[in-house]
Amino acid sequence: MGEIVNITINGKEMQAPKGSLLIDKLLDENIHIPHFCYHQALGKDGNCRMCMVEIEGQKRPQISCDTPIKDGMIVRTTGKNIEKVRRDILELELINHPIDCPTCDQAGECKLQDYYMESGFYESRMNLEAKNHARKREDLGSNVMLDQERCVLCTRCVRFCKDITKTNELGVISRADHSVIGTFPGKPLSNPYAMNVVDLCPVGALTSKDFRFKQRVWFLETFNAICNGCAKGCNIYVDHRKEKYKDDIVYRFRPRVNKEVNGWFMCDEGRLSYHKENENRFLTAIVNGSQSNISNAIAQLFAILNKGEKTLFVLDANLSLEEMTNLRSLANILNAKISGYSPNSFDESFGDDYLRKSDRKANRKAFDKLEINQSKEYFEDAINSCKNIVILGNECFEENTKQFEDKTIIGIFSHNCLSIKHCNIAIPMASFYEKSGTYINCDGIEQKVISKMKKDNPLPNITNIIEEIKGMIEKGNLL
Repeated sequence: MGEIVNITINGKEMQAPKGSLLIDKLLDENIHIPHFCYHQALGKDGNCRMCMVEIEGQKRPQISCDTPIKDGMIVRTTGKNIEKVRRDILELELINHPIDCPTCDQAGECKLQDYYMESGFYESRMNLEAKNHARKREDLGSNVMLDQERCVLCTRCVRFCKDITKTNELGVISRADHSVIGTFPGKPLSNPYAMNVVDLCPVGALTSKDFRFKQRVWFLETFNAICNGCAKGCNIYVDHRKEKYKDDIVYRFRPRVNKEVNGWFMCDEGRLSYHKENENRFLTAIVNGSQSNISNAIAQLFAILNKGEKTLFVLDANLSLEEMTNLRSLANILNAKISGYSPNSFDESFGDDYLRKSDRKANRKAFDKLEINQSKEYFEDAINSCKNIVILGNECFEENTKQFEDKTIIGIFSHNCLSIKHCNIAIPMASFYEKSGTYINCDGIEQKVISKMKKDNPLPNITNIIEEIKGMIEKGNLL
C-alpha cells in the first residue's frame, strides 16, 4: 500500500492512500455520490459528469472518478452550489429519456430514477414531441434486451466487453444526441458472461429476457448465497418470493461482490441455474417401488443399516461441510466406508481462465479437508465388499448400474434423476439453496450460506436425516 494521507470530506477528517481515486474513497465510506459511468471493476471513464464535487482551492467542480487524492485535500459532496451543478447535468440526461418507468423492469433498481427523485424534477421543460426516439426492443443475444431510448451512454457495457471478456461485441453508434449502444454487424452479444451487462447498466436500457416482466423487484426478498455450478463458488444474491397460496419460488440469481472469489461478476450459465431450483424436484419418498412418506423411508433405511451388513456411503461434492462431517461421524458409528468418487462431474469444455471451472461441484475441497477418499480404486473395492450402497445426492452413476447388482441401493436426492429408479429406497432432501452450510471453493476459501427460503413443506437436509437415524440407533441398540 502506498503513502497514507489525511483528507477532509464534508467536514470529517479521514485517511486514504495517496493517488487513489476520490470516488473510491467516497464509495468505501458510503458517502452518497451520484454516478453512472464509473464502476470499480471497469475503472474511470469520465463521460457522465454526475460525480462532481467541490474541492477547496479549485476554481470549478471536479469529477471525483478522475481526481487523485492528495494530502490535505478538502472535499464537499453536498451544498447548494454543487448540488445545482449535478442537477443541471441530470436534466441533460433526462431530456430524451422516455417516460416509461411504470413498464420498465429496472423500476425500483434504477439509479436514474433514484437521482431524479432526489432532485425533484417533477415538471419537464422538454416538449414530448421534440424528443429523439430510438429502437425500443433490440435483441442483442445471450438473453439481453436493449431499449436504446433509456440508455444514458455510460458505456459500462461497452467497456465490459472490451476490457473484461475482450470480445468487443458492443459499441457506440452515431453521434451527438443520436448516439446509441448497439452490436457490430454480424456479431451478436454471445460471450459466456454477457448477462453481466444487465447488472452493470445503471438504468433500464439493458434487461434480462429471462427475468423480463416476471416480477416487480420490490416484491422480492433476497439472501446471500454461492453458486453451485462449479468449484469457483461465485458469490450471488438469491431473489425469491412467496406469493399467497403458493410456494416460495426463486426468480433470479445476481452476482454479489467478493473481490477474493468472483469480483463483481458471474457466468451466464450459473446465473440461469436458478431454474433447476424450481423444476424437476424430487418430493415424494419411494420404498420398494411405491410412494411413501419420508419418515417411513428413513425408518426403512435404519432397518437396513441395523442389519450390521457392510455399507458404503457415496457423497456428492455439493453437500455442505457440515453434512459431510455428520456423514463421516455416522459412517464411523456403523463401521461403514465413505467415498467421494464422482468422475462425471468434470467438464473440460466448461472451464476457462476466468471464473468457470471444469469441476462442476461447489465443495470438493471439503473432501480433502475431511480426508474423504475420491479415488476410483477405493470406490470399486468398497462396492465389491459392501452389501448396502447409500447414494447421497451423487447422480454420477446413472449409467453404471451393473456394479450395483445384488446390492441394496438407498438414494437421497433433491431432484429427479435416472438413479432413483434403481433405488430400493429413495428419500427426497432439501436442495442446495434450501439449506444452510459451509462450502470450500477451489482456492480453499470457506464460505457460509444462510438460506432464507420459506417452503410450505420443507424437506430435510442430510444432517436432519442423520440426526433422526442416530436417534434410532440410541433407542434401537444398533448391532
